[in-house]
Amino acid sequence: MEIHLHNTQSGVKERFEPLRPGEVSIYVCGPTVYDLVHIGNALPAVAFDVLVRLLRLAYPKVKYVRNITDVDDKINAAAARAGRPIGELAAAYAEEYRQDIAALGVAEPDVEPRATEHIAEIIRMIEALIERGHAYAAGGAARDETDGKGGETGIHVLFHVPSDPAYGTLCKRSLDEMRDGARVEVAPYKKDPKDFVLWKPSSTDLPGWESPWGRGRPGWHIECSAMIRAHLGTVIDIHGGGSDLAFPHHENESAQSRCVNDGAASVRYWMHNGMLTLGAAKMSKSLGNIVTIRELLADHDGETLRYALLSGHYRQSLVWNDALLAQAQASVDALYQALRDGDGTPASSAHAQASADAFPATVLDALCDDLNTPKALAALHGLARDINRADDRAQADALRSQLLAGGWLLGLLSKPAAEHFQGDSTNASVDAAHVESLIEQRAAARAARDFARADAIRAELARLNVELEDTREGTRWRLVRNS
Repeated sequence: MEIHLHNTQSGVKERFEPLRPGEVSIYVCGPTVYDLVHIGNALPAVAFDVLVRLLRLAYPKVKYVRNITDVDDKINAAAARAGRPIGELAAAYAEEYRQDIAALGVAEPDVEPRATEHIAEIIRMIEALIERGHAYAAGGAARDETDGKGGETGIHVLFHVPSDPAYGTLCKRSLDEMRDGARVEVAPYKKDPKDFVLWKPSSTDLPGWESPWGRGRPGWHIECSAMIRAHLGTVIDIHGGGSDLAFPHHENESAQSRCVNDGAASVRYWMHNGMLTLGAAKMSKSLGNIVTIRELLADHDGETLRYALLSGHYRQSLVWNDALLAQAQASVDALYQALRDGDGTPASSAHAQASADAFPATVLDALCDDLNTPKALAALHGLARDINRADDRAQADALRSQLLAGGWLLGLLSKPAAEHFQGDSTNASVDAAHVESLIEQRAAARAARDFARADAIRAELARLNVELEDTREGTRWRLVRNS
């Protein structure tokens, strides 16, 4: 089982081979928790969830770390607007994030570190950069790197970009090509305009920790470098995140970690997912063109949203609109329809214990080719068509087993088919017992050739958004969802 992944560092697709045989280390940048996350934030969570499922089939040990950024000036500003303590707001939105992506079938990571839990590691890493001549302390006020607002006057520690001859190699940018001050106000005490903050002072109303440079808090980029080092070591196999993080966040991460490692690269395979767009612009809170996961879940099943996210290749941009959601819903319905005459067993975590031989080759081959989820979904629909054309029950059941295994790899088909079509009995919008009673009455009316009564019952069910399907085995029903 060979897995090939596109490596941003090299710019080509490469065969994946972990640093340590049989073991894989993977880190993915998680959210900055200051509000409900939008559906664009779900794309890396879902895409790398599929990758981790695939890696666990191929390797006996996979350690997956996805962080939470819980100290940031965006959080500070949101807490001030809401009149809430900063730590309380960050913890609340971190939990909201977990709930939202869990509804999309995203499994929990092995470790979910928070930046505020790693201040000691961050300080040690900054000290190491200073000792090696890659960072320096300086006084004065600097504009914040993420929101452009003024920072506090005091001692800052900055990474000196020209000290790293490999800076820019991740994103293929030379120092001359980088625009000075593109995200950071050029402070007069900087040795170079491209130098970025590792540590900044905190006023008494902001989160802060004691350090050799006074009370302060970390810059954004150093947080991930320190958390990776703490939980996965000095060199990791895979680092993932959105393409919008490649520069400057991941470029800066790479530089910091490389310089602490005395020139050795800290990441072997860099992976970046594309962006979701509404119209021509990427989905972004700063632009105001977002739709939250929570809003979408009010009208759509989590598997529909997950399918929509996987319908495009993870490295490409994906236009998010009603047509995409309608197609995703119809596609998920088609897969569940092929399972409807089976024993009702959904895809489950039991598949995680199975060997690769238990999974359909067409799905595996697609995912091993740089996580080609559109091709993998097409393979699922191929299995569904084969089920519908099967000559006998035994053949159909064997194919259903393959469909469920492939569905698990993609994080789909996690419910019994009846529950998918009729709704979870704990929150169904109709009374299932009442529906079954009406279906029985309709059957009796048809047997008595009272077709007017039978049609009236069908019309009554239609008003309840219940659609009937008459089969050789009897009548079954489904809730019709709004598209």
